Amino acid sequence: MGLNNYEDRLWEMIENFKPLDFEDAKITLSQLDDLLMRYDAAIREVRTKLEILNDELSLRGYQNPIVNIFSRRKKTSNIVEKLKRQGDPVTLESIQENLNDVAGIRVICSFIDDIYDVANMLVSQDDVTLIRVKDYIQNPKPNGYRSYHMIIEVPIFFSNEKRPIRVEVQIRTVAMDFWASLEHRMKYKRDIENADEIIMELKKCADTIAATDAEMMHIRDKITHIDED
Repeated sequence: MGLNNYEDRLWEMIENFKPLDFEDAKITLSQLDDLLMRYDAAIREVRTKLEILNDELSLRGYQNPIVNIFSRRKKTSNIVEKLKRQGDPVTLESIQENLNDVAGIRVICSFIDDIYDVANMLVSQDDVTLIRVKDYIQNPKPNGYRSYHMIIEVPIFFSNEKRPIRVEVQIRTVAMDFWASLEHRMKYKRDIENADEIIMELKKCADTIAATDAEMMHIRDKITHIDED
């Protein structure tokens, strides 16, 4: 890490986390890095669990339910922004108490029933604690967004302690993910002409995608029955 980058991060500590001076900022920065490392470790832990599940099902002769896995850990600036937006104090303790999505994993599946199978297999592991579920597949958002969201907690082992860390897991089909990426671009664009028209078109596409996902699952089941016969 370059000196200028380190100094920039110290100023960021002073501006957002309000330590008394540079020495306090150095301590806060070290503690923040330690906390973020724990979130990175939790991401690796959950990714590994998902990859092992996928490999196991493949060996049993099942088609892999997971097409891809993406992960990300929020940047410090985004963490601070969300805490302020929620009206929470900007402290290290507040990050752990008030944010459930610092560590995030997005799982892409082929079919809708794969989503629920993967979710159930993950939370059935005895070291995974399910904190909360939001099923936007059964109950889509008004704009058409569909996905299955879980907040889970996993224990992370370090040299001198075990610490439970929360991870947000989003599971969706390939088509749902494609739609969400396009809608995300729309959300953060400003001064778009015919924005209302585009929003309506996106909602129509979301409904079409939902119907297509259901029909594709139906066709897969027909093919499976033919193979079994």
